[in-house]
Amino acid sequence: MKDSLVIIPTYNERENIEAMIRKVMLLAHPFDLLIVDDGSPDGTADLVRDMQFMYPGRLHLETRKGKLGLGTAYIHGFKYALHRGYEFIFEMDADFSHNPDDLIRLYHACAVDGYDMAIGSRYIQGVNVINWPMSRVLMSYFASAYVRMVTGMPIADTTAGFKCYRRKVLETIQLNNIRFVGYAFQIEMKFLTYKYGFKIKEVPIIFTDRTKGVSKMSSGIFKEAVLGVLQMKINSYFRHFDRY
Repeated sequence: MKDSLVIIPTYNERENIEAMIRKVMLLAHPFDLLIVDDGSPDGTADLVRDMQFMYPGRLHLETRKGKLGLGTAYIHGFKYALHRGYEFIFEMDADFSHNPDDLIRLYHACAVDGYDMAIGSRYIQGVNVINWPMSRVLMSYFASAYVRMVTGMPIADTTAGFKCYRRKVLETIQLNNIRFVGYAFQIEMKFLTYKYGFKIKEVPIIFTDRTKGVSKMSSGIFKEAVLGVLQMKINSYFRHFDRY
């Protein structure tokens, strides 16, 4: 049964995407894969097209014109998944910072253990990050602590980008009203899932920084996350979170 779709947004990931596709397709669970490419000038989308014949009906590609932001890429993928009836929808990076083997564990948390969102968490069991400079580890760790303090979410890794959603979560969240487009998007999605009362599980993972390609992280991304969280919390006081 085609019940699981993994969404990977790409921009200039030609060095990583072929190996990632092959790895996901070899997993024991039959994950389908959607690449959402933002007009990569390095030909990422062309490489994906060349591989589609190898995985008919399982490898999908959506292309967009220009670099439109991580959040909008995922929302595009979420709508694609909902329209096609997938029950479990995943998001992950293309650069192997997220280990594809952990997709099985996230799937198990939702499909077997009954959680509505499973988070691949770097911080639920200490700090499990490899190849990051200490300055970035500290910035990420304390950013999560700050988000927890402001929002009240009982989540150790509030900025994690490796997740599984049950479709009912994405159907409940009003995707067209998502405000953030950078990494703060990850915070907003967790916050809304939490506020709507869905069951959330953090699954411990080891995060390994990319060895190929160029990181998309910037200080502006963290600024959006830190400053936007306060406004997100304030706005929540004027919003009803009724699932029924």
